[in-house]
Amino acid sequence: MFLRVLAHKAESAGRELIAANPAGTSRTCARCGHSARENRLGQAVFRCTACGHSAHADVNAAINILRAGLALRDAAQAA
Repeated sequence: MFLRVLAHKAESAGRELIAANPAGTSRTCARCGHSARENRLGQAVFRCTACGHSAHADVNAAINILRAGLALRDAAQAA
């Protein structure tokens, strides 16, 4: 129900809603792609154990979700 309302709001605003699966996005580095539980140092702190990238955990996850949504859109357009 929530996604239907959100899709309607997006459409009326001239936007597109893409439902991307957020699983694992808070543990995956938006810079190098390394995914590990240890990357999350706390509720708000993200630091990649592979490349050292650090960011607010929500910002890092949002970047990953955006990329996942764009990849879904590109795949749908290519099909």
